[in-house]
Amino acid sequence: MNKGELVDAIAEKAEVSKKDADTVLTAIIESIVEAVSSGDKVSLIGFGSFEPRDQTGERGTQPQDGGQDDNRGDSDSCLFCGESL
Repeated sequence: MNKGELVDAIAEKAEVSKKDADTVLTAIIESIVEAVSSGDKVSLIGFGSFEPRDQTGERGTQPQDGGQDDNRGDSDSCLFCGESL
């Protein structure tokens, strides 16, 4: 299911226009992104939780000269699905 299909499903179930459903869905997604980007965890009971994760750096080898290369860590986000899914 893509975003357009999700908007259609929300509009039908909530008995609202597709424009209103799209506005609400966009606001929800933006709010989740902002919260996780600022380091907060977002929990939606029965669905799952979004949380930021830090990836540790690791030491690698340069194939050209055989030297050591330290890759610094990065951060990303994870979705942990709820038990009902």
